[in-house]
Amino acid sequence: MTEGAVKLLESQGTVRRTRAAGERVDRVDLDPASRQPQTFDSTLHTEHAALFREGLALLADAPPERRAPLEEMIALADFLAERLPRLMDERHAHRDGLRATGHLPPPSAPSPSA
Repeated sequence: MTEGAVKLLESQGTVRRTRAAGERVDRVDLDPASRQPQTFDSTLHTEHAALFREGLALLADAPPERRAPLEEMIALADFLAERLPRLMDERHAHRDGLRATGHLPPPSAPSPSA
């Protein structure tokens, strides 16, 4: 993996870089927990909906076609805020089922850091 790719993945929280005392080489470990995107946080979508509503209030006297994009974004943000927590619960149950049947290994302990 190139240094640039590692830096990008590290900035996204996808990988962790560690170095044991006395080593000259970094160890790069995948962080499976990182694959739970921030966009799955319903709070984020609730906040977006609130911001879109503020914008819509500023367009109270605007024609419907000008208000429509914000109304659509409010509907989407509300939908995601409601559904994503249930989707994550389903995802965790699915993962746990795969672990129980041996199709996925149990979670591993984090790598020791320097």
